[in-house]
Amino acid sequence: MEPLSDHHDATCLTISDQSTSTPPPRIPTPPPHLLPSASPTCCKCGGPTSLTPPPPSTTIPTYLPIRYPAVNLPPDAASRSQQSIILTPVPQPSSVPPLSPPFSFTLPVKRITSPSDVTRFVSSPSSGKPFLGFVAALSSATRARKISDPCHVSDTVAAIVSILRNLIASVDDIPPAAQSSRYGNLAFRVWHERMSESADQFMNDILSLSTPEIKGSVVELVAYFTDSFGNSSRIDYGTGHETNFAAWLYCLARLGLIKEEDYPAVVIRVFFVYLDLMRKLQLVYCLEPAGSHGVWGLDDYHFLPFVFGSAQLIDHKYMKPKSIHNEDILENFSSEFMYLSCIQFIRKVKKGPFAEHSPLLDDISGVPNWTKVNGGLLKMYRAEVLEKLPVVQHFLFGSIIPWYAFCFLTLSLRWIDAAALFDSDLGFEGHIPSD
Repeated sequence: MEPLSDHHDATCLTISDQSTSTPPPRIPTPPPHLLPSASPTCCKCGGPTSLTPPPPSTTIPTYLPIRYPAVNLPPDAASRSQQSIILTPVPQPSSVPPLSPPFSFTLPVKRITSPSDVTRFVSSPSSGKPFLGFVAALSSATRARKISDPCHVSDTVAAIVSILRNLIASVDDIPPAAQSSRYGNLAFRVWHERMSESADQFMNDILSLSTPEIKGSVVELVAYFTDSFGNSSRIDYGTGHETNFAAWLYCLARLGLIKEEDYPAVVIRVFFVYLDLMRKLQLVYCLEPAGSHGVWGLDDYHFLPFVFGSAQLIDHKYMKPKSIHNEDILENFSSEFMYLSCIQFIRKVKKGPFAEHSPLLDDISGVPNWTKVNGGLLKMYRAEVLEKLPVVQHFLFGSIIPWYAFCFLTLSLRWIDAAALFDSDLGFEGHIPSD
């Protein structure tokens, strides 16, 4: 190694000889703890240490995503949830299977108590599949329709709208109680009790439009109807109650009171008035969101208005998913399109930047067209509502929406398979032994 003075002289000589060229960039001196040293040094202070340096890392650190689809969801579970939604096919519209006699109406009860029950319900050809097909059919019937567009309004639809408007008016008769709590005004229990007392008469008014042989269905229809407006004990409301209202409409369709030509009116007449009723209840009685995911959920209370509202905007010439950020569009068209109405309501009740209090809706606004938005929301409704145990554990099953039919069918198929196996291997004739 040459002396330091000779090194400096040589450097100066080189620079003076090339005075016309650009001088080389000055390389900064690294801190002392990064310079090579014979003895180990501390990586923080640079002082000597007796500890051996750690081996160099060869693995790439795992970075967690900023946003999760649900609160307190582990990263691996979040990834599986996203993948399951992406890989799930878009639910397709299907015809509602009519309920055929003989009828044996019974009080609906809860049946779902475990994740396996959830899977059985969603895949059941007698309950989950036709119900989801009914929701998809309502969405398809609303495609490219505004709220004010003319549509066929049957006597059943007119009776339902009249009932909902009476319930809206009844809120004014029961003012909220004076209390200091943020959520859960106790006056809601009074409103809910009066609604429940009138439910039998409401159902009889609707059933009077049909044949007398389905009069006994009141016992089932009342159960779904009264559970469509929130829980009077907890004073809350969520997507499970909204699903009960859709299930009530599905029951009316199975009974033949709602037909396929009524589907457009069911959404832009019935469901739009139902949405107005629920917003009034939420604001007047401060209903607590039931099972809300907070900022990681689509909305604190609703899901289906976004499904139906996105279908309304499919193939719209001017409005795109990103149009939800335009204040003028929300102001002028929220009364015509359910999706824009939901966005405007959220902006009204929540403060701060939209991307912070509603990040999922903000992300959806980046989707290129409404067809993709509608298909994604239908898949998300199945994954985040119908396949979630905390939501569907309160779902009711009776004779109109059966529970045991799928189980009995599965058991019968197992008996048939076993009999066929005995037939081929042991020479039996396929007789099923009796108990």
